[in-house]
Amino acid sequence: MFQSTAYSGQKEKDYQLLVKQVDALSEGEHDHTAILANASALLNQFLTDVNWVGFYVWKEDELVLGPFQGLPACIRIGYGKGVCGTAIKEKATQRIADVHAFPGHIACDGATNSEIVVPIILNETIYGVLDIDSPNSDRFDEVDQTYLEQFVHVLEKHLAG
Repeated sequence: MFQSTAYSGQKEKDYQLLVKQVDALSEGEHDHTAILANASALLNQFLTDVNWVGFYVWKEDELVLGPFQGLPACIRIGYGKGVCGTAIKEKATQRIADVHAFPGHIACDGATNSEIVVPIILNETIYGVLDIDSPNSDRFDEVDQTYLEQFVHVLEKHLAG
């Protein structure tokens, strides 16, 4: 049975453990909802100073809300709209220090001040995004981005399987 983990407080070492945990939790599972639900729960218990952690899945030319932890969220996001839609359009991680300065930001939770969105791409095709919001400005740094991208690469391996 999985239990909440006491991490060491060493950011990179803890992220390395997190990536191993999502790999182990997803091993042998083929249901995408189950994989993403566990991944959002794992991130939510690992990350501090966040108010929303979850996934949007690409369906019928828009992002549709998937498994998440946090307050109710926007259900659909268009291509190129907001931080999530921009991540899809550019096929690149968006690390936004101040969402209020981001043109076209979609405010699902007014308490959010910074955000990181990592696109999920399977076999060169958009699958969706990992979206994490924080009430703190400039919450996410290069280390967060590096390891959250690794986290997503592990998910891609299991989702493509």
